[in-house]
Amino acid sequence: MAPNVIMLGPPGAGKGTQAERFARARGIPRVSTGDILREAVHAGTDTGLRVKAVIDRGELVGDDVMIGIVRERLDRPDARRGFVLEGFPRTVAQATALDVIMAGGAPLIIVDIVVPESELVRRLSFRQICADCGATATPGTRAAPVTCTKCGGLLVQRADDTDAVVRERLGVYRRDTKPLVEYYRARPTFCSIDGAQAPDRVTADIASAVEAAVSRGARAVEGQTR
Repeated sequence: MAPNVIMLGPPGAGKGTQAERFARARGIPRVSTGDILREAVHAGTDTGLRVKAVIDRGELVGDDVMIGIVRERLDRPDARRGFVLEGFPRTVAQATALDVIMAGGAPLIIVDIVVPESELVRRLSFRQICADCGATATPGTRAAPVTCTKCGGLLVQRADDTDAVVRERLGVYRRDTKPLVEYYRARPTFCSIDGAQAPDRVTADIASAVEAAVSRGARAVEGQTR
């Protein structure tokens, strides 16, 4: 059975890239709440406009909105074979709600990608996204390509990747999201990955860690049913 994976980590840790790679390799959907919210912003809906204002300030979208979005997405047929969640949960309240949503299902595999803050600031100051499809360009230098490798759209800096907003987002992460690590750490399916390595090395480490976590989770479930 394909695993149900949560990718955790601060802004700039590479969650999106690694979630996409893992999902593609396993043939399961990558469920990115960021993508879902950006679609709403791009469509100019009332929800999208409210979300845009919150994101541009470097703040987090409310738990009730995020939980509803995730519940609806995980109820679709393609997610029943497994999924990779990226961007959710971001608070302990969201994690508690996810446990309720997943009650009776396969254990959640938690992957925490760890990167030093100085490296995060460097990456985010160079990060760009496609104005058309929303894809994130690999962090590099200001001389990087100006068009998206996926659709050819123009690459632009995210409104929430200015220096001031980056530091605000990292502060929000420390305050609201990092407690998730403590919430999940004691679970046998928790994995910590060094995200400061080359992306391919991180990908390989995640694959190995998830395989080991699946086995530990299966043993834990078996022990509970005896």
